[in-house]
Amino acid sequence: MQKLLSDEWQRNNTDMLSEGEDDTGSTTAEIIQSEVKDSKRCQQLAAQFGIEPLLDRRFKYLSTGETRKALLCQTLMSQPDLLVLDEPFDGLDVNSRAQLAQMLQMLNAQGVTTVLVLNRFDDIPDFIEHVGVLAECELTHVGNRLDVLSQALVAQLAHSENLADMRLPETEDPRQQDQLPHDQPRIILKNGHVHYNDRPILNHLDWQVDPQQHWQIVGPNGAGKSTLLSLITGDHPQGYSNDLTLFGRRRGSGETIWDIKKHIGYVSSNLHLEYRVSISLRNVILSGFLDSIGIYQATSDRQEKLTDQWLEMLGMQALSHHPFHDLSWGQQRLALIARALVKHPALLILDEPLQGLDPINRQLVKRWIDILMTDGNSQLLFVSHHAEDAPECITHRLTFIAEGDTYRYQTDRL
Repeated sequence: MQKLLSDEWQRNNTDMLSEGEDDTGSTTAEIIQSEVKDSKRCQQLAAQFGIEPLLDRRFKYLSTGETRKALLCQTLMSQPDLLVLDEPFDGLDVNSRAQLAQMLQMLNAQGVTTVLVLNRFDDIPDFIEHVGVLAECELTHVGNRLDVLSQALVAQLAHSENLADMRLPETEDPRQQDQLPHDQPRIILKNGHVHYNDRPILNHLDWQVDPQQHWQIVGPNGAGKSTLLSLITGDHPQGYSNDLTLFGRRRGSGETIWDIKKHIGYVSSNLHLEYRVSISLRNVILSGFLDSIGIYQATSDRQEKLTDQWLEMLGMQALSHHPFHDLSWGQQRLALIARALVKHPALLILDEPLQGLDPINRQLVKRWIDILMTDGNSQLLFVSHHAEDAPECITHRLTFIAEGDTYRYQTDRL
């Protein structure tokens, strides 16, 4: 469609027009018949799609919906047995989408096999009988429409499409939430270095994380990514020998571990493996208020209510009392991310959050990371081996690049 419109407008800019000649481009009828010349069939299709009055109008002056209908007529001129449409509803308003869906249903009833490639579950027309869910070039779910869409993972993906105006549940006590200055860097590391047995693990790293930034940290195994994270979380003893400022306080200036950790939510594959207690999904999220693995003390009505809100937002109310370990690996990972976010930390650290996930679970977790980062004040440090793993919310990347026996560091704004 883009090329057709570009060609039509380009014809007006050509120097080959005769003096006084005004080329206003091809008519809709000419575009429809550009491959198959059959004026009678053109009239029939135009009438069928409600664009017969537009046949003499110049194609380039049609609306987006009218253009889409004209191109569909063009495709049907050859009377195909199979119709494949890639994102046919993109750019159409509500009425145009409904009209197009009715037209496709009519064609289907006439015996035309239809395959629609869609980005949104909501775009699937009612007449569609079979559905396949494609994740990372793999059809993970294929079958009857109702059967596929009722599966928990797919239903949760579909639920995520309807959260444009979503607001994260509040903290337990918003009045006591620690607010950091909006203009103060969250992390400043100058000439960062960590050595083991005279071997450099971190080697002269300068890095700063400013407010509103979401970072991906990329590098191979053994590059020092986890070491960098342990400096940030306050768990590395060499943090005191570095010029490191966290949340406005210089490391070693009298701050406690709690002064650091209260600003951080942390999820890793190791935490996931260590979460072995027999516990329900609900209690996993609830445990985030208690900073515990499991529930070992009484919880407040406020905590219970907020947990209900997190479950509702995630589309997991029906799974609330399911055993945590009976969920898919991706749903478990997502529950742990929600557990880390219930206190709205200034910094959310996700260490290899896609590790061990199949394509549909990877898609689920990545989509929800983007959704969860659109609201609130949490900033993301997303650690992975591969740059392509990054969710769309990522704004900056820190890359560990091998150089001899050590690594150099590259920072990029995305």
